[in-house]
Amino acid sequence: MNSKQYILNSIKNTNIIKETPCPQIPDFGIVYEDKFEQFAQIIKTVGGDALVCKKEDLDKTIASLYEDEKVISSNVDGCTLGNFNTDVDDPHKLKDIDLAIVKGEFAVSENGAVWIKNEDNKHRVLYFIAQNIVIVVQKDKIVNNMHEAYENIDFSDAGYGAFVSGPSKTADIEQSLVIGAHGPKSGYVLFVE
Repeated sequence: MNSKQYILNSIKNTNIIKETPCPQIPDFGIVYEDKFEQFAQIIKTVGGDALVCKKEDLDKTIASLYEDEKVISSNVDGCTLGNFNTDVDDPHKLKDIDLAIVKGEFAVSENGAVWIKNEDNKHRVLYFIAQNIVIVVQKDKIVNNMHEAYENIDFSDAGYGAFVSGPSKTADIEQSLVIGAHGPKSGYVLFVE
């Protein structure tokens, strides 16, 4: 046995890691008395807004927010405002969308974010290329914090998912907040009852 093999064997025999159970960490996440109210306050601070409406009023509510938008895409059940089919081969064809109405899986009160993962959406650029975005979430799908949020995410299917909070924004230049710099210039989260 050469010296290299002798050293490696010595390390292997003396560096034995014992099976140790992971420590149990208690749930220490923030819990809110009114999850919707907390979400609404936080999303306002990042340039967005949150509203509640009944499912039958979804079209009317969105139409009142965006009266002048012409090219609208929607993949939300119960919303009939969509007049542009996003199932195109070239995602560059989505550049003229005025309003994207998309489904959110759940919302997080702690930071005003919504988890979006829609298998029906062929191009993930839709969330970022539209001039305006409305994310529709069931009102009973609000969690308190990111600890709860991560428990709700299913990573078993490969695909795209992201937390989105309000419209596009940046504060890189002189720490001045600019809304709509790199994506949607306005963003609403509509909670459907």
